[in-house]
Amino acid sequence: MLMTKTNSRTALIALAALAVLAAGCSTPVPLEEKKDVPVETRTGTPAGGAAAGGAQGTPQSQVTTVNLDKSATATVARIVYFDYDSFAIKDEYRGVIEANAKALVAARNKRVSIEGHTDERGGREYNLALGQKRAESVAKALALLGVNDGQMESVSFGKERPAVQGSDEAAWAKNRRAEIKDK
Repeated sequence: MLMTKTNSRTALIALAALAVLAAGCSTPVPLEEKKDVPVETRTGTPAGGAAAGGAQGTPQSQVTTVNLDKSATATVARIVYFDYDSFAIKDEYRGVIEANAKALVAARNKRVSIEGHTDERGGREYNLALGQKRAESVAKALALLGVNDGQMESVSFGKERPAVQGSDEAAWAKNRRAEIKDK
C-alpha cells in the first residue's frame, strides 16, 4: 500500500496524540500514609434511642442502595470538541474519555456509537472523512483505556447534522465534535 506524505504525517500525528493521552493516564498518584488520624466510633442506636436490627441488637443501615449502572452514565459528559481541521483529542477532554471508558468497562454488555461531526466549511467528502477520523480517535482513546472494540461503532455525519446553526466561530466550534451515544 502506498502512503502519501500527508497520510503519513496524519498517521504520525494521530499516534503521537494517542501516546500523549496514554502516557497521561498512566501517571501514578502517590498515596501518603497518615498517622494519628482521629477515628469516630458510633454506636448502633438510632435517633429514637431504641436498638435497631432485631433480637441481636445489630445496627440496621438506613442507606438506600443506588444502581450505579444507570446513574453513573447519566451524569457523564459525552461530547468531545475539536480544533479546526483536527482530529487530535485535546487534554481538556481527557476526563470525558476516562469517565466514559470507566462506565463502558464496568458494563461490558453496553454498546455505544461514536458520531463524528464537522463544521460547515469544506466539501462534503472531506468533512465525512474528518468526522470519521474524529470518531475513530475517540474510539482508539477508549480502547487504550480498556473498552472492547465490539462495544463501539464509529460513524461520521460530517457537516450534515450541526449542533448549532450559524456561520461564525462560536457555532463552528460547537459543531466540531464527536458524540458518544448509547445504542
